[in-house]
Amino acid sequence: VQLQASGGGLVQPGGSLRLSCVASESIHSSIRMGWYRQAPGTQRELVASIRSGRDPDYGASVEDRATISRDNAKKSVYLHLRNLRPEDTAIYYCNAGGPRNGFWGQGTLVTVSS
Repeated sequence: VQLQASGGGLVQPGGSLRLSCVASESIHSSIRMGWYRQAPGTQRELVASIRSGRDPDYGASVEDRATISRDNAKKSVYLHLRNLRPEDTAIYYCNAGGPRNGFWGQGTLVTVSS
């Protein structure tokens, strides 16, 4: 499975953005898809994940500022981030199947700066 992420870029503090990730093949709705991020010098961390039958999971640092959604027909997962802060600056990676044994996209850089 190949994952193609897009939507990153330069955003001012307080702004918002929407990241998109499309898979090369259908991924069953019961398989977790999500977003992780990694800033320089830090470990990769969960931003949000989603799968059918469960509430979405959100990382503590974005919990009230993020919304993850999924369109299985389009083989896509989306992340809407609001009220962005400089500390949200990172490479955002799309994942399918979980962080241990799943598939990863190439990442999209989000820079929050004035």
